[in-house]
Amino acid sequence: MGKPAFDEHAGEYDRWFMDNESVLGSEVLLVKAALEGAGETLSVGCGSGLFEMILARDHGITITRGVEPAEGMAAIARKRGMQVEIGPAEKLPIDDASFDTVLMNGTPAYLTDLVSALKEAHRVLRPGGRVIVADVPASSGYGMLYNLAAKVGTWDDPHLKKVAPAVPYPVEFLGAANWRTTDEVLAAIAEAGFTFQDAHQTLTTHPKFSNDQVEEPVPGYERGCYVALRATK
Repeated sequence: MGKPAFDEHAGEYDRWFMDNESVLGSEVLLVKAALEGAGETLSVGCGSGLFEMILARDHGITITRGVEPAEGMAAIARKRGMQVEIGPAEKLPIDDASFDTVLMNGTPAYLTDLVSALKEAHRVLRPGGRVIVADVPASSGYGMLYNLAAKVGTWDDPHLKKVAPAVPYPVEFLGAANWRTTDEVLAAIAEAGFTFQDAHQTLTTHPKFSNDQVEEPVPGYERGCYVALRATK
């Protein structure tokens, strides 16, 4: 899951969201919509616990348990009140059938083996439980920009600077990522034994303008730069 980058630059992750407040607000609303009726939820790749903190504070959605491979990120999440165990998504330190929902918010891009991680999610879910997979699709505006920036290793390329957001995602995190298309994620979900339920999307404008205002999520996955897929066990 790109552990070294997230250990060394944990603070930069939160700072980027603070500098892109409307992007953060839009993504939080997307995750909120996907968590409707979620029950007891495990956040896999919970990072700094930023989303979980905002969901509890602003929307009354409480997620107290998380798994995170990067100690630097987990330490921040613990300060925010989460119980975080250190471990990879592909081998969760969680007992079978322990949760109603597994949330993988922004996690897939940092996984080498998404199918194995989803099979682990399947294992720790109770019968009829759900997995929520939220991420940036490779074919979206953000996905294409991120791949280009990762390729050149900087946002200072003159062509990229013309179309990039004012405060772009730290390049240190881009180099550790593997952005997948939504079709690839859906195929992994099916291979892991889940049945696809529905999808919602947000950040539907060009990335350069996506921080101008907070968006409400809408159904589908064909035009959003952040997409949440739900599937049932």
